[in-house]
Amino acid sequence: MNDALKISIVIPAFNEAEGIDSTLNELFEFAKGRDWEIIVINDGSTDNTAEKLNKFDRIKIINHPYNKGYGAALKTGIRQASGDIVVLFDSDGQHNPQDIPRLLEKIPEYDMVVGQRTKDSSQDWLRKPGKWILGLVANILSEHKIPDLNSGLRVIKRDIILYMLEIFPDGFSFSTTSTIAFFKLGYNVCYVLIASRMRIGKSTIRQVKHGPQVLLLILRLISLFSPLRIFLNISLIMFIVGVAYQVEEIIRRGLHIVNGALLLIISAIMIFLFGLVADQLSSLRLSILKPKNKRE
Repeated sequence: MNDALKISIVIPAFNEAEGIDSTLNELFEFAKGRDWEIIVINDGSTDNTAEKLNKFDRIKIINHPYNKGYGAALKTGIRQASGDIVVLFDSDGQHNPQDIPRLLEKIPEYDMVVGQRTKDSSQDWLRKPGKWILGLVANILSEHKIPDLNSGLRVIKRDIILYMLEIFPDGFSFSTTSTIAFFKLGYNVCYVLIASRMRIGKSTIRQVKHGPQVLLLILRLISLFSPLRIFLNISLIMFIVGVAYQVEEIIRRGLHIVNGALLLIISAIMIFLFGLVADQLSSLRLSILKPKNKRE
Protein backbone atom coordinates (compact mmCIF):
# COMPACT_ATOMS: atom_id res chain seq x y z
CA MET A 1 0.00 0.00 0.00
CA ASN A 2 1.11 3.55 -0.74
CA ASP A 3 2.39 5.00 2.55
CA ALA A 4 1.11 8.42 1.50
CA LEU A 5 -2.50 7.25 1.77
CA LYS A 6 -4.21 8.39 4.95
CA ILE A 7 -6.06 5.81 7.05
CA SER A 8 -9.32 6.44 8.93
CA ILE A 9 -10.61 3.80 11.33
CA VAL A 10 -14.38 3.98 11.76
CA ILE A 11 -15.85 2.32 14.88
CA PRO A 12 -19.63 2.20 15.47
CA ALA A 13 -20.66 1.80 19.11
CA PHE A 14 -24.09 1.21 20.62
CA ASN A 15 -24.20 0.26 24.32
CA GLU A 16 -20.64 -1.06 24.25
CA ALA A 17 -19.55 0.27 27.65
CA GLU A 18 -18.20 -3.15 28.65
CA GLY A 19 -15.80 -3.49 25.75
CA ILE A 20 -15.04 -0.05 24.35
CA ASP A 21 -12.17 0.63 26.81
CA SER A 22 -10.20 -2.50 25.96
CA THR A 23 -10.95 -2.16 22.24
CA LEU A 24 -9.60 1.38 22.04
CA ASN A 25 -6.65 0.76 24.36
CA GLU A 26 -5.56 -2.23 22.28
CA LEU A 27 -5.98 -0.22 19.09
CA PHE A 28 -3.97 2.72 20.47
CA GLU A 29 -1.20 0.42 21.65
CA PHE A 30 -0.86 -1.11 18.21
CA ALA A 31 -1.24 2.23 16.37
CA LYS A 32 1.75 3.86 18.10
CA GLY A 33 3.86 5.58 15.46
CA ARG A 34 1.08 5.33 12.88
CA ASP A 35 -0.80 8.40 11.71
CA TRP A 36 -4.23 6.77 11.88
CA GLU A 37 -7.42 8.79 12.32
CA ILE A 38 -9.78 7.03 14.74
CA ILE A 39 -13.47 7.93 14.61
CA VAL A 40 -16.00 6.48 17.06
CA ILE A 41 -19.70 6.93 16.42
CA ASN A 42 -21.73 6.71 19.62
CA ASP A 43 -25.04 5.59 18.12
CA GLY A 44 -27.39 6.87 20.80
CA SER A 45 -26.09 4.59 23.56
CA THR A 46 -28.19 4.46 26.72
CA ASP A 47 -25.46 3.06 28.96
CA ASN A 48 -22.25 4.89 29.90
CA THR A 49 -20.53 4.39 26.54
CA ALA A 50 -20.40 8.17 26.01
CA GLU A 51 -18.70 8.76 29.37
CA LYS A 52 -16.06 6.15 28.61
CA LEU A 53 -15.39 7.63 25.17
CA ASN A 54 -14.88 11.09 26.65
CA LYS A 55 -11.85 9.78 28.55
CA PHE A 56 -9.96 9.35 25.29
CA ASP A 57 -8.42 12.45 23.74
CA ARG A 58 -6.94 10.82 20.65
CA ILE A 59 -10.20 9.98 18.93
CA LYS A 60 -12.87 11.88 17.05
CA ILE A 61 -16.24 11.25 18.71
CA ILE A 62 -19.51 11.68 16.86
CA ASN A 63 -22.70 11.35 18.90
CA HIS A 64 -26.02 10.36 17.39
CA PRO A 65 -28.91 11.83 19.46
CA TYR A 66 -30.67 8.46 19.30
CA ASN A 67 -30.00 4.96 17.97
CA LYS A 68 -30.06 5.10 14.18
CA GLY A 69 -28.58 1.68 13.45
CA TYR A 70 -25.27 0.00 12.66
CA GLY A 71 -25.33 1.04 9.01
CA ALA A 72 -26.26 4.63 9.82
CA ALA A 73 -23.34 4.86 12.26
CA LEU A 74 -20.93 3.59 9.61
CA LYS A 75 -22.31 6.05 7.07
CA THR A 76 -21.75 8.93 9.48
CA GLY A 77 -18.19 7.82 10.17
CA ILE A 78 -17.36 7.34 6.49
CA ARG A 79 -18.73 10.76 5.59
CA GLN A 80 -16.76 12.44 8.39
CA ALA A 81 -13.53 10.54 7.70
CA SER A 82 -10.65 12.44 6.12
CA GLY A 83 -8.64 9.40 5.06
CA ASP A 84 -8.21 7.92 1.60
CA ILE A 85 -8.86 4.48 3.09
CA VAL A 86 -11.49 3.64 5.70
CA VAL A 87 -11.14 0.69 8.05
CA LEU A 88 -14.42 -0.56 9.50
CA PHE A 89 -13.71 -1.96 12.97
CA ASP A 90 -16.19 -3.28 15.56
CA SER A 91 -16.23 -1.91 19.10
CA ASP A 92 -16.93 -5.17 20.94
CA GLY A 93 -13.42 -6.60 21.05
CA GLN A 94 -13.93 -9.21 18.33
CA HIS A 95 -11.25 -7.82 16.04
CA ASN A 96 -7.49 -7.83 16.49
CA PRO A 97 -5.78 -4.56 15.42
CA GLN A 98 -2.78 -6.59 14.23
CA ASP A 99 -4.92 -7.85 11.34
CA ILE A 100 -5.37 -4.33 9.93
CA PRO A 101 -1.94 -4.03 8.21
CA ARG A 102 -2.46 -7.41 6.50
CA LEU A 103 -5.69 -6.09 4.97
CA LEU A 104 -4.10 -2.75 4.05
CA GLU A 105 -1.37 -4.56 2.11
CA LYS A 106 -3.96 -5.47 -0.54
CA ILE A 107 -4.69 -1.79 -1.28
CA PRO A 108 -4.67 -0.25 -3.92
CA GLU A 109 -4.87 -3.41 -6.04
CA TYR A 110 -8.25 -4.16 -4.44
CA ASP A 111 -11.08 -1.73 -3.76
CA MET A 112 -12.37 -3.58 -0.70
CA VAL A 113 -10.54 -6.08 1.50
CA VAL A 114 -12.61 -8.14 3.93
CA GLY A 115 -11.46 -10.06 6.98
CA GLN A 116 -12.59 -13.66 6.40
CA ARG A 117 -13.23 -15.30 9.75
CA THR A 118 -11.66 -18.71 10.16
CA LYS A 119 -13.70 -21.74 11.20
CA ASP A 120 -12.30 -21.61 14.73
CA SER A 121 -13.37 -17.98 15.17
CA SER A 122 -15.95 -17.22 17.83
CA GLN A 123 -19.47 -17.30 16.32
CA ASP A 124 -23.06 -17.14 17.50
CA TRP A 125 -24.47 -20.54 16.54
CA LEU A 126 -28.07 -19.31 16.81
CA ARG A 127 -27.44 -16.94 13.92
CA LYS A 128 -25.90 -19.55 11.64
CA PRO A 129 -29.12 -20.71 9.87
CA GLY A 130 -30.01 -17.15 8.88
CA LYS A 131 -26.45 -16.48 7.75
CA TRP A 132 -26.45 -19.66 5.66
CA ILE A 133 -29.65 -18.64 3.85
CA LEU A 134 -28.35 -15.11 3.32
CA GLY A 135 -25.07 -16.50 2.02
CA LEU A 136 -26.85 -18.76 -0.47
CA VAL A 137 -28.94 -15.86 -1.80
CA ALA A 138 -25.88 -13.59 -1.94
CA ASN A 139 -23.88 -16.13 -3.94
CA ILE A 140 -26.71 -16.41 -6.47
CA LEU A 141 -27.18 -12.65 -6.79
CA SER A 142 -23.48 -11.76 -6.98
CA GLU A 143 -22.53 -14.78 -9.11
CA HIS A 144 -19.49 -15.16 -6.87
CA LYS A 145 -18.55 -17.50 -4.07
CA ILE A 146 -18.53 -15.21 -1.02
CA PRO A 147 -16.53 -16.79 1.83
CA ASP A 148 -17.66 -14.31 4.52
CA LEU A 149 -20.70 -12.19 3.74
CA ASN A 150 -20.99 -9.93 6.77
CA SER A 151 -17.60 -9.68 8.45
CA GLY A 152 -17.35 -6.37 10.31
CA LEU A 153 -13.63 -5.91 9.68
CA ARG A 154 -13.00 -4.50 6.22
CA VAL A 155 -10.78 -1.98 4.44
CA ILE A 156 -12.36 0.14 1.70
CA LYS A 157 -11.34 2.96 -0.61
CA ARG A 158 -13.34 5.90 0.72
CA ASP A 159 -14.00 7.62 -2.60
CA ILE A 160 -15.75 4.50 -3.88
CA ILE A 161 -17.95 3.64 -0.92
CA LEU A 162 -18.80 7.31 -0.36
CA TYR A 163 -20.35 7.36 -3.81
CA MET A 164 -22.69 4.44 -3.13
CA LEU A 165 -23.74 5.04 0.50
CA GLU A 166 -27.29 5.92 -0.55
CA ILE A 167 -28.11 2.33 -1.51
CA PHE A 168 -26.94 0.88 1.81
CA PRO A 169 -29.41 0.33 4.68
CA ASP A 170 -29.15 1.99 8.08
CA GLY A 171 -29.54 -1.31 9.93
CA PHE A 172 -27.38 -4.32 10.70
CA SER A 173 -27.33 -5.46 7.03
CA PHE A 174 -24.88 -2.75 5.89
CA SER A 175 -22.02 -5.27 5.60
CA THR A 176 -24.08 -7.76 3.60
CA THR A 177 -25.39 -5.16 1.16
CA SER A 178 -22.00 -3.53 0.62
CA THR A 179 -20.38 -6.89 -0.12
CA ILE A 180 -22.87 -7.74 -2.85
CA ALA A 181 -22.78 -4.18 -4.21
CA PHE A 182 -19.00 -4.24 -4.69
CA PHE A 183 -19.19 -7.54 -6.55
CA LYS A 184 -22.16 -6.54 -8.72
CA LEU A 185 -20.68 -3.15 -9.63
CA GLY A 186 -17.43 -4.70 -10.81
CA TYR A 187 -15.07 -3.56 -8.06
CA ASN A 188 -12.14 -5.70 -6.94
CA VAL A 189 -12.80 -7.55 -3.67
CA CYS A 190 -10.27 -9.59 -1.72
CA TYR A 191 -10.52 -11.74 1.43
CA VAL A 192 -7.82 -12.14 4.08
CA LEU A 193 -8.10 -14.77 6.82
CA ILE A 194 -8.56 -13.45 10.36
CA ALA A 195 -9.48 -15.06 13.68
CA SER A 196 -12.28 -13.18 15.44
CA ARG A 197 -12.62 -13.36 19.22
CA MET A 198 -15.51 -13.68 21.65
CA ARG A 199 -17.31 -10.36 21.83
CA ILE A 200 -17.28 -8.38 25.08
CA GLY A 201 -20.75 -7.64 26.39
CA LYS A 202 -24.13 -8.64 25.00
CA SER A 203 -25.03 -8.44 21.35
CA THR A 204 -27.82 -6.05 20.34
CA ILE A 205 -28.94 -8.53 17.64
CA ARG A 206 -32.07 -10.40 18.73
CA GLN A 207 -33.23 -13.44 16.77
CA VAL A 208 -36.97 -12.81 17.20
CA LYS A 209 -36.65 -9.14 16.33
CA HIS A 210 -34.13 -9.41 13.50
CA GLY A 211 -35.26 -12.74 12.02
CA PRO A 212 -38.05 -11.15 9.94
CA GLN A 213 -35.63 -8.37 9.01
CA VAL A 214 -33.33 -10.98 7.46
CA LEU A 215 -36.20 -12.12 5.23
CA LEU A 216 -36.93 -8.51 4.26
CA LEU A 217 -33.22 -8.03 3.59
CA ILE A 218 -33.22 -10.99 1.20
CA LEU A 219 -36.17 -9.49 -0.70
CA ARG A 220 -34.45 -6.10 -0.75
CA LEU A 221 -31.22 -7.55 -2.09
CA ILE A 222 -33.11 -9.42 -4.80
CA SER A 223 -35.04 -6.35 -5.93
CA LEU A 224 -31.94 -4.15 -5.81
CA PHE A 225 -29.37 -6.31 -7.54
CA SER A 226 -30.84 -9.16 -9.64
CA PRO A 227 -34.66 -9.21 -9.71
CA LEU A 228 -34.93 -11.07 -13.01
CA ARG A 229 -32.84 -14.01 -11.77
CA ILE A 230 -35.48 -14.66 -9.12
CA PHE A 231 -38.64 -13.66 -10.98
CA LEU A 232 -37.64 -15.72 -14.01
CA ASN A 233 -37.24 -18.89 -11.95
CA ILE A 234 -40.55 -18.35 -10.16
CA SER A 235 -42.42 -17.68 -13.39
CA LEU A 236 -40.79 -20.66 -15.10
CA ILE A 237 -41.85 -23.02 -12.30
CA MET A 238 -45.41 -21.69 -12.32
CA PHE A 239 -45.59 -21.94 -16.12
CA ILE A 240 -44.35 -25.54 -16.15
CA VAL A 241 -46.76 -26.55 -13.37
CA GLY A 242 -49.66 -24.84 -15.18
CA VAL A 243 -48.92 -26.49 -18.51
CA ALA A 244 -48.42 -29.90 -16.87
CA TYR A 245 -51.73 -29.50 -15.00
CA GLN A 246 -53.54 -28.60 -18.23
CA VAL A 247 -52.01 -31.50 -20.19
CA GLU A 248 -52.81 -33.97 -17.41
CA GLU A 249 -56.46 -32.85 -17.35
CA ILE A 250 -56.72 -33.12 -21.15
CA ILE A 251 -55.39 -36.67 -21.03
CA ARG A 252 -57.81 -37.62 -18.27
CA ARG A 253 -60.97 -35.78 -19.34
CA GLY A 254 -60.49 -34.64 -22.91
CA LEU A 255 -59.94 -31.23 -24.46
CA HIS A 256 -61.05 -28.41 -22.17
CA ILE A 257 -59.66 -25.38 -20.36
CA VAL A 258 -58.75 -25.84 -16.68
CA ASN A 259 -59.22 -22.63 -14.71
CA GLY A 260 -56.46 -23.47 -12.24
CA ALA A 261 -53.96 -24.20 -15.02
CA LEU A 262 -54.93 -21.03 -16.88
CA LEU A 263 -54.47 -18.96 -13.72
CA LEU A 264 -50.99 -20.41 -13.16
CA ILE A 265 -49.92 -19.71 -16.77
CA ILE A 266 -51.23 -16.14 -16.76
CA SER A 267 -49.62 -15.49 -13.36
CA ALA A 268 -46.32 -16.85 -14.67
CA ILE A 269 -46.43 -14.46 -17.63
CA MET A 270 -47.28 -11.49 -15.39
CA ILE A 271 -44.47 -12.31 -12.94
CA PHE A 272 -42.01 -12.60 -15.84
CA LEU A 273 -43.05 -9.22 -17.25
CA PHE A 274 -42.88 -7.64 -13.79
CA GLY A 275 -39.38 -9.10 -13.42
CA LEU A 276 -38.32 -7.53 -16.73
CA VAL A 277 -39.46 -4.09 -15.56
CA ALA A 278 -37.79 -4.51 -12.16
CA ASP A 279 -34.58 -5.67 -13.83
CA GLN A 280 -34.49 -2.61 -16.08
CA LEU A 281 -34.98 -0.29 -13.13
CA SER A 282 -32.26 -2.11 -11.19
CA SER A 283 -29.84 -1.89 -14.15
CA LEU A 284 -30.46 1.83 -14.56
CA ARG A 285 -29.85 2.53 -10.89
CA LEU A 286 -26.74 0.41 -10.60
CA SER A 287 -25.24 1.74 -13.83
CA ILE A 288 -24.97 5.15 -12.17
CA LEU A 289 -22.84 3.64 -9.40
CA LYS A 290 -20.51 1.65 -11.63
CA PRO A 291 -16.92 2.85 -11.96
CA LYS A 292 -16.43 4.82 -15.17
CA ASN A 293 -13.84 2.41 -16.49
CA LYS A 294 -16.30 -0.47 -16.08
CA ARG A 295 -19.30 1.15 -17.74
CA GLU A 296 -20.17 -0.14 -21.14
